[in-house]
Amino acid sequence: MKNIYKLISVSLISILISFSSANASSGTFKLSHDLGFGKDTNLDAITKGRLFQVVIMTQNRLVRKNLKGVVSEELATKWSANADATEWTFNLRKGVKFHDGSDFDAEDVKYSLMRVKDPEIGSPAKKSLSVVTDIEIVDSHTVKMKLSTSFADFPLNLTDYRLRMIPSGSGDTIGQTGIGTGPFMVEKFDAEGTTILKANPNYWEGAPGLAEVHVIAIPDGEARVQALLTGQIDMNRYVQFSQKKIFDGNKKFKATVIPTGNWRGMVMNTERAPFNDPKVRKAVRLAIDRQELVDTVMGGEAVVSCDTPVAPSDQYRLTMKCPQDIKKAKKLLAEAGYPDGIEMVIHVSTKEPTWPTIAEVIQQQVAKAGIKVDIKMTPSKSYWKETWMKKDVAMTRWNERSADSVLHEVYHSSAKWNESYYKSSSFDKNLASARAELNFNKRKKAYKNAQKTLWEESGTMIPYHVSKLVVTNSRVKNLDEVEVFSIQWHKVKVK
Repeated sequence: MKNIYKLISVSLISILISFSSANASSGTFKLSHDLGFGKDTNLDAITKGRLFQVVIMTQNRLVRKNLKGVVSEELATKWSANADATEWTFNLRKGVKFHDGSDFDAEDVKYSLMRVKDPEIGSPAKKSLSVVTDIEIVDSHTVKMKLSTSFADFPLNLTDYRLRMIPSGSGDTIGQTGIGTGPFMVEKFDAEGTTILKANPNYWEGAPGLAEVHVIAIPDGEARVQALLTGQIDMNRYVQFSQKKIFDGNKKFKATVIPTGNWRGMVMNTERAPFNDPKVRKAVRLAIDRQELVDTVMGGEAVVSCDTPVAPSDQYRLTMKCPQDIKKAKKLLAEAGYPDGIEMVIHVSTKEPTWPTIAEVIQQQVAKAGIKVDIKMTPSKSYWKETWMKKDVAMTRWNERSADSVLHEVYHSSAKWNESYYKSSSFDKNLASARAELNFNKRKKAYKNAQKTLWEESGTMIPYHVSKLVVTNSRVKNLDEVEVFSIQWHKVKVK
């Protein structure tokens, strides 16, 4: 009888071990980043140099957009507002721990978000929380956020990919440790080499499918494609559509087209002549054929934008037509005092693979309006530090944000990342009216009016919102086919 019990015990143990092994974290997933901020690259989500490829896997937000783009719970399980939406109460998830073993609670929420507002830090994410005046700790797992005005869409702003929860008091070290509550933990941070993440076995959504994630610095766009082809990385989310044929029919790879609210564009400094004249800026934008850019650069896989940064799927998006108009462009230039046209230099790099092609197409298109363009290549490694917001005309790219967030962060007169140095009191007023308006239709009208102002005066030419060509090694499984900030990273596996 004892032998029978012993046999049963051994069998049960074998089954448990087999089950554990089948469900244990395993395999290594490799991806790249472009070292956009050089030695300033860090793991502090609210800084300019944040390495978001790491941040999104190591640190959680209070709320996030689900796979359908709807605001859903993350570290907050539910939320509600008072009658005029000037106070928002968030109930927090219990039993969650940070990577250092400490408990996540209301104090961490207050610290993480109020730190964004600290003027000494100067966070680019500050605009997302400018409406917050105070955060009250109701109890260990409840916070009440007090706003300066009514804001019916406030939870949308908290989906900002930079608003991550970190341990209270960790601001001085978070840039190197990356400690959060996410599915992966930082084992080694090397901005210019390979950063190694390990699975968090105690992750609140379940142990990750992957044992490790390696995030490798590869500044050049073409080099990243080669790294994918040679197996150095398992995913490239920045493959040009002109390169799709390289992967089509190759069973070693999977290519997926994902519509996004991300955009590429060209920025004119509105404080420097001749772009300090709104007529000149609009003339340049009118001289561009956006559909041709979509067809040439993106292989038709993008949505034309009439210089609005608001995503095509956003409820506040202004939809309008903006065909190339050479005749009107010439007329505006003449009215601005440039009857013979203007000369401009567009600064580009291969940090974003499509930038050089976009610039070349623009060069040909605007020539018809008497606008002579020279294209100057600049180093990829230092582009954001030495070219962007430094040169009269440069290329730009942004990831998707909510309408309120992107309009405030890129165009508001006081925005830290107002890359075109655009200032408009009427634009700012429309944004303020939109935030305070509880009636949806009236709020929508205010946001659309703000976008109409950009069409008339903006210093940023946004030809389209991109559809991403994401290519992965075929061994990668369970990777959600959505924009990168909504991916459920704990479910990803490699086989």
